[in-house]
Amino acid sequence: QVQLVESGGGLVQPGGSLRLSCAGSGFTLANYAIGWFRQAPGKEREGISCIMSGDRSIWYSPSVKGRFTISRDNAKNTVYLQMNSLESEDTAVYYCAAAKGGGLYYAWYEYDYWGQGTQVTVSS
Repeated sequence: QVQLVESGGGLVQPGGSLRLSCAGSGFTLANYAIGWFRQAPGKEREGISCIMSGDRSIWYSPSVKGRFTISRDNAKNTVYLQMNSLESEDTAVYYCAAAKGGGLYYAWYEYDYWGQGTQVTVSS
């Protein structure tokens, strides 16, 4: 059974950091493109980062570039999103997703598997 499970969300003060994890089971994440998305209340789901299969390339949206870092640990079949210098505008439910194509994908409809999401709240 293919499954993605996010963890690591929580409440953090502005300027703080969190590391989100996306653990895969039933398939090998290294063979897939993995994307991170977020959705704030009343807003559309936004793609914020993607790492290609084989780590050939990485993309960040302008809203997070320079603050967030995506990485893989193939031994743990896990992808991470390190989030630094968090702002209130980063408050959202964060999702990871896997795409069979393995390329660099920006849109939610290009992904095949999704996790359940983890809440990130940035507030003082």
